[in-house]
Amino acid sequence: MRLCFLVEEHYRHDGMPNEVIRQLTSWGHRVDVVRPGGSLLRMGEVVRAGVHDAWVLKTVSGGPGLTLLEAAAATGTTTINDARSIRGVRDKALAAALGSAHGLPMPPTYAVARPELLAEVPDSEYPLVVKPADGSSGRAVHLVPSPDRLAELLPALAGEGMLIAQPYVPNPGTDIKVYCVDGDLFATERCSPLHPDPAVRERRVPLPAEVASIAARVGAVYGLDLYGVDVLLGPDGPVVVDVNDFPSFRQVPDAAARVARAVLALARAGGAARPPAGQGPAAGVPAAGASGPGMPAPGMPAPGMPAPGVPVTPGPGMPVAPVPGVSVPAQVVPGPSVPQQSVPGPSVAAYSALPLSIPAQVAAGAGDGA
Repeated sequence: MRLCFLVEEHYRHDGMPNEVIRQLTSWGHRVDVVRPGGSLLRMGEVVRAGVHDAWVLKTVSGGPGLTLLEAAAATGTTTINDARSIRGVRDKALAAALGSAHGLPMPPTYAVARPELLAEVPDSEYPLVVKPADGSSGRAVHLVPSPDRLAELLPALAGEGMLIAQPYVPNPGTDIKVYCVDGDLFATERCSPLHPDPAVRERRVPLPAEVASIAARVGAVYGLDLYGVDVLLGPDGPVVVDVNDFPSFRQVPDAAARVARAVLALARAGGAARPPAGQGPAAGVPAAGASGPGMPAPGMPAPGMPAPGVPVTPGPGMPVAPVPGVSVPAQVVPGPSVPQQSVPGPSVAAYSALPLSIPAQVAAGAGDGA
């Protein structure tokens, strides 16, 4: 296949997507790399129909890559993710409206074009989290404890453009990041940007069925295939606080190979959706049994994970709690790099008997009938 990767200057030296590009090239595919932030672009030449099987973008807020991706989509070229879907999550005000309209558990969201308009948010909504509607990577996220503290924050918010404000969701100081890649969900725990703690390092954790179901629904609501979801375990249950297209996939086993396979499958399918579970890999993807650095066969488990359909015996003191609607092993023994430790917070009890990853299509049905 011939693919075009749009690499923003922010990610020029980043492992993701560069490792994916190297993986695809090693499999014999042709990958053209365009740096929209560092090149003079003659639009009629750089975007031409029929030249590439798909265009791929790992975007940054405010970067020019999305404009190019939308231009490619206008010619009928497959884009990964869908250009309209990226726009839908990059605008956090729009993302909140879409998510709430489709029943995702999201905090009430206020949007303002000028910081001083935040004074109209009801006092009952405080403490308040305020951030730019086009922000990313925790940039300019502020916790406003009370209305009388808002005025001192206004100068820092000037020039940030559209802002959103949401009631603070009480949490243990960490959030759950769920990554979706190649139809599978992986969960990690990391420090909340509002509670920075250098001692807290991102690590893989078991994936609660309720969070898995929400994360799978996020992909359907926004039309995303490669994405991440930030979830807080609040006192009333999980709450979605952010959605990212093409995240870093940190802590995902063999992330580069998994993302590369997903890109090939989506390019072959025209970007319609993730391939259904059980179907074979796309053309050009190494077949089952193929070997190579960082290249597990499609459908095979990651190191430290059980093979599909193979029962796993729980260790001492590790209860098996069946999850209705989720046909995955009820207990996974963590590998050497995954400490067997529960995440602090409201859902601690649910974590000890849940898998580290599950297929997204299975998770989507976990809450059916509830």
